[in-house]
Amino acid sequence: MVAVGTIVWLASELMFFAALFAAYFWVRNVNNERAAATGEPSLWAESTQHLDITFASINTAILVLSSVTCQLGANAAERGRVSGSWLNPLKWGLREAYIITFILGAAFVSGQIWEYFTLFSEGFTISTDAYWSAFFLATGFHGIHVAGGLVAFLLILTRTYMSRTHTHEQTVAAHAVSYYWHFVDVIWIVLFGVIYFLQ
Repeated sequence: MVAVGTIVWLASELMFFAALFAAYFWVRNVNNERAAATGEPSLWAESTQHLDITFASINTAILVLSSVTCQLGANAAERGRVSGSWLNPLKWGLREAYIITFILGAAFVSGQIWEYFTLFSEGFTISTDAYWSAFFLATGFHGIHVAGGLVAFLLILTRTYMSRTHTHEQTVAAHAVSYYWHFVDVIWIVLFGVIYFLQ
């Protein structure tokens, strides 16, 4: 039931992000039409020049890698391996894989915060104009979802240290968290492509 409930909840989250994408494209199209009618440069064309695509690409690679380590942890939980060898990723247990996933996820959020402060220092905030409102809303809501995933990893890890034996419920919970994390990863890949490459 936990796994099914997670999938149903993720479906509702998908609708939420679909609405964000729809709003993003609607505001972009309205702005581009206005720019074409007045002969002024497009807000999107000007604003996207301030994005650091190289930094964002590295940050994206970190999140994608965290999805790999997350799946290693879910696979280890399925085999009942709570702890394994730090030196061999193929022999990681749930703990090692989820600790690394947590670190990578935290690095991604830190990178996003760094990008925000860089943009703030250049004078761009959520209230600057329509582009930056759309940018900060879309990436900010995603960042909140990543932070929620980090809390879930901490809860799973805490359960492994507090319990004497690995239970079926812990395996189900590990898989539910992995579903969520993969979902957050896929949403970011789409968001990254839309914001950083469909300029």
